[in-house]
Amino acid sequence: MTTLFFLMNVTLLWCRRLFMLLLVTTMSKYSSFCSVGRAQRKWSWKPRTCMERHHCTWQPRMVVMKQQRCFLLMVLLSKPEPMCNGMTPLHLAVWHSLRAEDYSTVKTLLEYNADCSAEDDEGKTPIHHLSQGPGNEKLRELLHQYLDEQRKRKAIEACSQTKAKMDELESELSKIVGLDELKLQLRKWAKGMLLDERRKALGLKVGARRPPHMAFLGNPGTGKTMVARILGKLLHMVGILPTNKVTEVQRTDLVGEFVGHTGPKTRRKIQEAEGGILFVDEAYRLIPMQKSDDKDYGLEALEEIMSVMDSGKIVVIFAGYSEPMKRVITSNEGFCRRVTKFFHFDNFSSEDLASILHLKMTNQADCSLLYGFKLHPSCSVDAVAALIKEETTEKQRKEMNGGLVDPLLVNARENLDLRLSFDCIDSDELLTITPEDLKAGLQLLSQTGVA
Repeated sequence: MTTLFFLMNVTLLWCRRLFMLLLVTTMSKYSSFCSVGRAQRKWSWKPRTCMERHHCTWQPRMVVMKQQRCFLLMVLLSKPEPMCNGMTPLHLAVWHSLRAEDYSTVKTLLEYNADCSAEDDEGKTPIHHLSQGPGNEKLRELLHQYLDEQRKRKAIEACSQTKAKMDELESELSKIVGLDELKLQLRKWAKGMLLDERRKALGLKVGARRPPHMAFLGNPGTGKTMVARILGKLLHMVGILPTNKVTEVQRTDLVGEFVGHTGPKTRRKIQEAEGGILFVDEAYRLIPMQKSDDKDYGLEALEEIMSVMDSGKIVVIFAGYSEPMKRVITSNEGFCRRVTKFFHFDNFSSEDLASILHLKMTNQADCSLLYGFKLHPSCSVDAVAALIKEETTEKQRKEMNGGLVDPLLVNARENLDLRLSFDCIDSDELLTITPEDLKAGLQLLSQTGVA
């Protein structure tokens, strides 16, 4: 069936070429017939001079060449995409110009921004099809002139795009509190990728970059999942990943209950994550503390993931507590060879929690319970940090970390509702959370045992 389909395609291709050849031949004969005057087509006894004979034979030939060139140009401009053997219209125009000794078609295509750096299936650009012999100097000079102009134009466009992307990167990084080491690494990746775009725009050959697989180590609430989501957006924005999706999985998403279930289950998740990030949360649960005679399929899931980490199709991030993650690191000999970046997420200080609270209040989604609300001017970062430090213990902050902020804000809003009377019509007062509300929210967290 495949052979038949291939033969049909080849037959159609040659039929199309034969039709074009017949059409050009017909147009040539018609041009020759029309270009000679009525009197010249009749038999005449009057002798003609040498110049007249030259005019009668040369003029039709010139008309035919113009007709052929116009017809070729019409066909090329109507098919800007690569043709047979991956050749672009500019490739074909160069090939035609070498035989017709006429560069007008090439020049017209270049004026329409034909790409001089486009490669065919053999990896050759239109310039590479020119021989080194005499007679091609003008055509070579023309192609090099437009190639330099196109490279400069692409470099200018890449420069403006680079600045916009770096500004967007910094905007996203500003949403991450702390983690200076991770931010520095992201800037390195982003700047390297954007500089590679500039290098390619100038026609320089550079190897493709591949982001390393990572491990996020830290307590719950330190922002590991949130950073993974932001990382997916950033890696896609700078061109490292084709998509910005982050597939979040845990042990239950990967490990089956019976023999033969784990492999297919894990492979489905890997396939779902292709082109983006596979975020394995609580990865230490894949290698639980167990007796040697117990059967567990977590190691099989880990080995399935490790088998695709060299393919370049996904970026894998393992996340979990620092100590239990050591079991995962030592369970597979190739783990440290594949996972080359380890980032430690430290516990948040009172100042960090206050900064997170401010970020949440200034970036509320429409569906958020706190959308439309704002902090009182007296609720500065320093004031909120002092309040958190006063109303919570170090143990509470260590256990909850960033998870303390959301319930605190919900409790603060509820205290605002309780504090206001139905007679209040001041819009600012109706939507403003005060230090009093934040203090009441923290006290409620301590009373209910949440913090």
